[in-house]
Amino acid sequence: MAWNDVTPSLAAAADKAAQAASGAGAVVADVAGAVSGVAADAAQAAGLMQWDLGHLAALAAALGWASGMRLYLVVFLTGAAGYMGWVPLPPGLQVLSHPVVLSASFVMLAVEFLADKVPGLDSLWDSVHTFIRIPAGAALAFGAFSGGTGATGVDTQVWALVAALAGGTLAATSHAAKATTRAAANTSPEPFSNITLSLLGDAAVPAVLWLAYEHPSWFWPVLVVLVLVALVVVVVLFKFLRALFRRLSGPWPAMA
Repeated sequence: MAWNDVTPSLAAAADKAAQAASGAGAVVADVAGAVSGVAADAAQAAGLMQWDLGHLAALAAALGWASGMRLYLVVFLTGAAGYMGWVPLPPGLQVLSHPVVLSASFVMLAVEFLADKVPGLDSLWDSVHTFIRIPAGAALAFGAFSGGTGATGVDTQVWALVAALAGGTLAATSHAAKATTRAAANTSPEPFSNITLSLLGDAAVPAVLWLAYEHPSWFWPVLVVLVLVALVVVVVLFKFLRALFRRLSGPWPAMA
């Protein structure tokens, strides 16, 4: 066979080999993409299955209590944890990781961070947020169970309603303790007590949320202590404020 006849044959064979290699590469890429998708779905499913009944209950209670202290910090931290992949949020809370929600909550937490450090302005801020923190705490606790994860093996609608009632109550308790404490601190002319109390609140919120996620069984006794302390603070400081204002503006109506 002449060399001129062999050369085209070799070129055609090389072209076919190249086409075969290209096709094999495409198949490998498709398989790799499918495996990656399956792995992502498995990771998401594994994350959702972390939320058993006790875990969800701890999360809902933590969201409710913390909302009464620093609502916007709670929304931002929860959303950021889900957005960054640190915590697999339940479906009812995944909206918090939306960039619009994250941006809005960050702006509001910055405003609240500054307002909470100014004597007088902090109490005004607390008064306005009496009508915001409590329903928001109920809504966040509800969201921990809503979305139909099925991970708990129980009726999530029933538990979502129970969580909303408990979350609103916890938010009201922590909010009342915070507002009463800050009002009492505002009777002092120096600003350092306000700033110190505000920084303690800033630190307490992420600590409680972390504890509820990482160690839900440890969270419950801590929550009981926090609620008892809050109730004592409200009773004692309310009596103090009532006595103070009674001296300044005359007697108050007798309480039943």
